[in-house]
This record gives sequence, C-alpha cells and structure tokens, in this order.
Amino acid sequence: MNRFVRVIVWLSVSLLLVTGCIKQSSDSNHAAQPHPSDLHATPSAPPTDIELLQRMTVDEKIGQLIIAGIDGYEVNLHSRELIETYHVGGLILYQTNVKSTSQLVELVSALKGANAGNKLPLWIGVDEEGGKVTRLPNEIVKTPANIEIGKTNSNEFAFRVGSLLGQELKAFGLNVDFAPVLDINSNPNNPVIGDRSFGTRASIVSSMGVQTMKGIQAQHVMPVVKHFPGHGDTSVDSHVGLPVVQNDLARLRKLELVPFAEAFKQDADAVMVAHILLPKVDAQNPASLSKKIMTDLLRQEMGFQGIVITDDMTMGAIVKNNELGEAAVKSVLAGANVVMVGHDYNKVVTVFNALRNAVQEKRIPMETINQSVVRIMKIKQKYQVKDDAVRTPDIEQLNTAVQQLLSKYLHK
Repeated sequence: MNRFVRVIVWLSVSLLLVTGCIKQSSDSNHAAQPHPSDLHATPSAPPTDIELLQRMTVDEKIGQLIIAGIDGYEVNLHSRELIETYHVGGLILYQTNVKSTSQLVELVSALKGANAGNKLPLWIGVDEEGGKVTRLPNEIVKTPANIEIGKTNSNEFAFRVGSLLGQELKAFGLNVDFAPVLDINSNPNNPVIGDRSFGTRASIVSSMGVQTMKGIQAQHVMPVVKHFPGHGDTSVDSHVGLPVVQNDLARLRKLELVPFAEAFKQDADAVMVAHILLPKVDAQNPASLSKKIMTDLLRQEMGFQGIVITDDMTMGAIVKNNELGEAAVKSVLAGANVVMVGHDYNKVVTVFNALRNAVQEKRIPMETINQSVVRIMKIKQKYQVKDDAVRTPDIEQLNTAVQQLLSKYLHK
C-alpha cells in the first residue's frame, strides 16, 4: 500500500470515529432532556428548610418573627400591607375582629388569600381559653372556665375540652390557640388570672393543662402554653402596668415552673412569656426581655425546644417602661423567636423597622434571625398550616358536641 492510500484509509477511519462520538454525545444529550409530559408526571421535590431559607429576603425573615393584630371585621389596606409588604408570620384576632360566623369565615379566608404570595403559610390565632376568655362568634356554645375543669380532676374531660377547642378553631380556619393557661392561682388578689387557672395546686394545673394542650394538638391546632414563668402570683394586671413578683428561682422551681416543665416533657411546641419582673432572677428586665429567663432558664435549664412567643408588646407593662421598637430588639436578643404586637398597625411597623435596622446594624446577628425562622418553619410544617379558604362550619354539630360533654361531666 503506497503512502497516499494509507493516508486516505486513516482519514476515513478517523472520520467514522469522530462521527460516532458526536452521535453518541448527541444521543446522550437528547436523552437527558425530559419530554414536556415528563415534567408534569414527576414534580420536583419541595424545597428543604435550608433551601427555602436561602430564598427568603431579610424582610421576609423578619416578618416571620412577628404576630400582629389587625383592625376591623374585614381585610383593609393596613391588614393587607402587614401581610403583603411586611410579611408578618401570624395574626391574632380579638373580639373586635369577630361579629358572626359568616363574617369570621370571610375574614379568615381573605387573610389567607392575601398571604398567597408569601413563602410560608400564615398563622391565625385567638385566645380561646374557655370561660370568659373567648373570641369565637356568639353562636358557639362556650366551653367552661379552666377552674371548672380543674374541679373535676378528670384527665379525660380536660383532653376532650381541648379537643373541642381545637375542632372549633379548625372549623373557622384558625390554626393557633393561645391557650391553655398554666398559671397557678396562688394569689387570691390576682386581678388577671382567677378562674382562668385550673387551680391552686401545681399537680392539678399540670395534669389538666397538659391534657387540654394535648386535646388541642390532636386537632392540628398549635396550643401556646402561657404565661411563663408564671403569672399566678401577681397583684397587677400586666395589660395596665408591670407586675413585680418577689419569688426566687427556688420558689419558681418548686411551684410556678412545675406545670410548664411537665408540658415541655409532653411536647409543648410553643410557650408565651409574660411581662412580669422577677427582681430575684433578673432585677433589670421583665421576663419577656430577659436573657436570664428566656435563654438561661427556659432554654438551657428546662430544655424547651419549641417556639418562644412574647405576650402582646403593646401592653402597659412594656410601653409604659420602654420604647416599643427597642423592647422588641431586646426581646429577640434575649431569646424570643416571635414578638407579638397585638394592636395598632403603626406599632407593628415600628417593631418591624426596629428589627430590620438592628439586623442591618449587626446588633441582631443574622444567624439569630435564621434560627428563629427555621424553628417557625418546622412548627408550621408539623401542624400542616395552609392558606386554604374556609368552608362555613356546622355550628349545630359543634354546639351539640359541647353540650353533650358538659352534660356528662358538669351537669350530672
């Protein structure tokens, strides 16, 4: 074979090899491209907590640390801005937001609809303790005050009352109950607790409170046990002023903390911290602003792993003694995951801006914000919180269940 022929053969073989490689590569690339129908057949997995956190802006994260109150019976400009602009993680409704079953259903559905553009679903909660502390429409037959449950000393009754509370809230599309009260009614002159407590003994409050909590949880509604570290021995209403309680840690561990310790052992997911000053524990700061109480005592000593929520920061105990925005910053730095601002749109904005400024100035580490947001994500997932529209509840069925329960345990 002469040199010319050898060159032609070599070029031909090389061309075949290259063509084959190109075809194989093309086939591989073609196989890697999913058919449009495959995109619908195999949806992508939902983002992990970390992936979702990375997608959130700083404003969205800060909003999750706020539970806000709103004005009126329907969604207005301010309530829409709190959700869409400030991305608040939750709302608390009061009696001033509720006038009837149909109105409440429309309001809750509209609030959830307004949250459609946010990355996390909306908490919507009420103080539904039973007795005189109730937020549901008047058409609903009320459950008894906690003191009546405590008198029965029946775990089954307490659980079933909690379950009914959960059913009622769920029926209206609500997903948080700021209850049960775990305060021990140790001071007969207490102006704010009274029959909201299950009793005067730690054992009764522990057993009845925990069972009520479990009943609420059973309906996929998040209970928030309150008012840590115990509001039962106060003589001042914290809505008006700052209560001062001269109990030391030894006394708290022996009495006031007992029901909370039991609730934490039984998987409490959220606790509300009170605006009370305990000079023998922290002489400078009320519990809701105290690192010694929220971090050292609640987190480290008692091992609580859930969400720490402040009582309403617009109460007299705080605003008469502190600048509101600075108090919110101090609370987050001390260990609060969620700051409640129960009244006044402008006060919610004040708190949001104060937290954002503190993050920008690096007074609040971004890691502190991220840790709280991840805790909030996990709890919202656990309770299957969704922004679905609400159907009109069967009031007759709910009332019949309450009446039957009361007839069995209280009206013998």
